[in-house]
Amino acid sequence: MADQPKTPQVDVPYVAMLARLSLTPEQTQRFGVQLQQIVAYIEKLKEVNVEGIEPTAHATPITNVFRADEPRAWGDPAPFLKNAPQQANSLFIVPKIVE
Repeated sequence: MADQPKTPQVDVPYVAMLARLSLTPEQTQRFGVQLQQIVAYIEKLKEVNVEGIEPTAHATPITNVFRADEPRAWGDPAPFLKNAPQQANSLFIVPKIVE
């Protein structure tokens, strides 16, 4: 029987420290088992032959659903400016925020 590659062990206390989590011993044990299962599955996926398969970002094609960005006249500014606290030359006057 050929030696199977060993799944790397997950250092749960170290990962918890990086994530700034404080875990109880029970949580550490439970998460260790779960993380080990995830790592084992990833190792299993590495065995899949993907030669000749193009990489994809999405499983299905995605198209742009937005309208074309075309310049157009925006019309009379009066309705937009009628509630403006201050206006001049058909523009909004806003408080200065940059010093």
